[in-house]
Amino acid sequence: MEGFKRYVEVGRIALVNKGAYKGKLAVIVDIVDHKRAVFDSPCPNFPRQVISYGDVILTSIVMDLPRGARTGVVAKKWKAQEICKKWESSAWAKKLETQKVRSQLSDFDRFAVMRLKKQRRNEVRVALAKA
Repeated sequence: MEGFKRYVEVGRIALVNKGAYKGKLAVIVDIVDHKRAVFDSPCPNFPRQVISYGDVILTSIVMDLPRGARTGVVAKKWKAQEICKKWESSAWAKKLETQKVRSQLSDFDRFAVMRLKKQRRNEVRVALAKA
């Protein structure tokens, strides 16, 4: 069995899960205590703030960042290390995007998706029968 790998550490990218900033990515800049850390993000409208660990989900992405880095340093390192590209290429981000798109579908769109799924399923079944 493999060990736990997502530790709370300076530079760890986290997805904010609660509050006004739900769905935003942030980085741990400093650790306050065993329940809270200082988070910062170059995302617009995300101020540097102390957030409880219960309100975030740690990702597997880690930045090379000095402890207590200021907002400008965080923004430069974020861009240099291409954190947004790493996040967008992850399966987790793709799944969240898919959920967001599907939640906004109309009734007719859901019907069209169902028909396309049935069509694809039948094509796979025919291909397997020939093989």
